[in-house]
Amino acid sequence: MTTPTHVPVALERVLELLAPAVEAAGERAVVVDTTLGLGGHSEAFLRTFEQARVIGIDRDPNALRLSTERLAPFGARFTAAEAVYDDIAEVVADAGVTSVAGILFDLGVSSMQLDEAERGFAYAQDAPLDMRMDASGPLTAADVLNEYDARDLARVLRVYGEEKFAKRIADNVVRARAIEPFSTSARLVELVRDSIPQAARRTGGNPAKRTFQALRIEVNDELRVYERALPASLGVLGVGGRVVVLSYHSLEDRITKRGFATVTTSTAPRDLPIVPEDQRPRFRLLTRGAETASPTEIEANPRAASVRLRAVERTAA
Repeated sequence: MTTPTHVPVALERVLELLAPAVEAAGERAVVVDTTLGLGGHSEAFLRTFEQARVIGIDRDPNALRLSTERLAPFGARFTAAEAVYDDIAEVVADAGVTSVAGILFDLGVSSMQLDEAERGFAYAQDAPLDMRMDASGPLTAADVLNEYDARDLARVLRVYGEEKFAKRIADNVVRARAIEPFSTSARLVELVRDSIPQAARRTGGNPAKRTFQALRIEVNDELRVYERALPASLGVLGVGGRVVVLSYHSLEDRITKRGFATVTTSTAPRDLPIVPEDQRPRFRLLTRGAETASPTEIEANPRAASVRLRAVERTAA
């Protein structure tokens, strides 16, 4: 196994956005890192916000073990929780906290999971088709490829991978698995490449990227979990608290944009001269649209190339 590394994406901007809320909370400040991974963002929170407590959530027990070792020097200021982040309200309550000052979502697959070939997340390496963020999960990528019918498989590729050639890939998978079930990634990468017209292979990087994204999202139920997690996170945020979201593809960003728009828009009719208190938005946007990484950061950390950052602040109870 390769030694996992982690370069936190948009770290300085995340710290900048969370700082006012954490500093205002003082000794009561709690920051929740909902996607702990190897703890890069959490370590920066603990170093930068010297009075704050950090709760780190991850569904991957291996990531929790490594990050807990990394953050051990901070003692009781750091608490790790093995959970899926849509359980954020329960995790916060179990930690004895009533409201938090800051929350970070760094969505998608972690650097550690990409770097560990045996997890099967990376299409550039031949590995078992697993893709589970939690190794105890019931469904693997191989299960999806070998058991879903052509229609369901095409739906997964089209919806979660935004793959134009989903039906062609799905039909080819069904034909190929009748000869031999899928077990490793190299065979899938080759099939996807052969399924896509040559002209379409010339742009957009590896043609298997969208298929691997779709399988990973299906295996881990990522979008439905995030659709539950985002409103749950807003519910545990104290007044003045802030949520920062780092998304890496349009599906995640669309959920974030829609969720933030809902809570930052008044429910009163537009022509109402005075907006009643109960119809005023309780949150305000902190970013104009989705922010992207700078060329300098992308050069230093290529995984930042696709990031889209959005943030909100709670303004009323």
